[in-house]
Amino acid sequence: MWKVTGGTCLLLVLLLCASCHDALSFTDGLLPNGNFEQGPKASQMKGTRVIGGPDAIPKWGISGVIEYIKSGQKQGDMLLVVPEGSFAVRLGNEASIKQRVKVAKGTFYSLTFIAARTCGQEEKLNVSVWPNSEPKDWGILPIQTTYSSDGWDAYAWGFLAESDEIEVSIQNPGVEEDAACGPLIDSVALKALSSPRRTRVNMLKNGNFEEGPYVFPNTTWGVLVPSNVEDDHSPLPGWMVESLKAVKYIDSLHYAVPEGLRAVELMAGKESAIAQVVKTKPGKLYDLTFTVGDAGDSCQGSLMVEAFAGTVTLQVPFESKGRGAFKRAKLRFKAVGPRTRVRFLSTFYTMKSDNSGSLCGPVIDDVSLVGVRHPRLA
Repeated sequence: MWKVTGGTCLLLVLLLCASCHDALSFTDGLLPNGNFEQGPKASQMKGTRVIGGPDAIPKWGISGVIEYIKSGQKQGDMLLVVPEGSFAVRLGNEASIKQRVKVAKGTFYSLTFIAARTCGQEEKLNVSVWPNSEPKDWGILPIQTTYSSDGWDAYAWGFLAESDEIEVSIQNPGVEEDAACGPLIDSVALKALSSPRRTRVNMLKNGNFEEGPYVFPNTTWGVLVPSNVEDDHSPLPGWMVESLKAVKYIDSLHYAVPEGLRAVELMAGKESAIAQVVKTKPGKLYDLTFTVGDAGDSCQGSLMVEAFAGTVTLQVPFESKGRGAFKRAKLRFKAVGPRTRVRFLSTFYTMKSDNSGSLCGPVIDDVSLVGVRHPRLA
């Protein structure tokens, strides 16, 4: 029989902790110092510029011209507003921030971060993950269009983790005359996403949009799913963003959501569209049902959603008072091929009635596709 002493117990605990360390992986929430509240030492700063080396900002690796911005700081006549907490970082020409994170290999993740442009009118961000063999595990996200009235937007980007430890990087690839000009970054978070499946009661994946990117609990902007995102790498699993502009992922804590906890707002007219391809049987009838409404975000006036299923189109008008009402709609169609593309877009641009100049549009939720078994009785 073994005799376990106090020292042996301590050794066993340490060994167990060491062996389980790799099994513990990041799930949901801010990255360590993801909101940049822990900043450089005074000796590592020259004005707002970080000069203390690649690890001057705790938990982050930095390169290039990085500025550490305090809330309320001014740039000329412009007041720089920090969305969460008291500090953010600004990326100069070709500057980047990066962090190594332990994750679950083979798991799909969504990266969410908050960004705002400052000097430039066409600023972009290069988001990437290393090590990954997939060429699509990097992306250029345009941030020149501001959708919120606060000047800040949250963006989501998806990737498949090909290693137990990854390096997440956000870079400003632009070159401005002023090397200190560049976008502000704050609140970087990760969320592990499950792969939704089709069911007997719904042929569409993630038809209720419950699976999606991390939404910051203390912000009211929702999360932008960027344009031209394919389903394999979409932070909105099952859905592609088939448009030049982003769509907004919203939650029930800050918006009116017709069903469940999440929904999608189409903010940029025909330039803001989502789609999904589903297997169908040629000649068979199908019913596509969905909910159209408003997010209760002062988006008043005449809204309209266009739904497409193969070659069939349905326009669903909705007169919004901006208070969160909604209605159901149904599109019946006959499949003409083994695959059918289901697509939704907003017919035109709309602005909020609060004089903020922010884009808004109809909400889509609770999307379902089923085969019609008995057409005469349906």
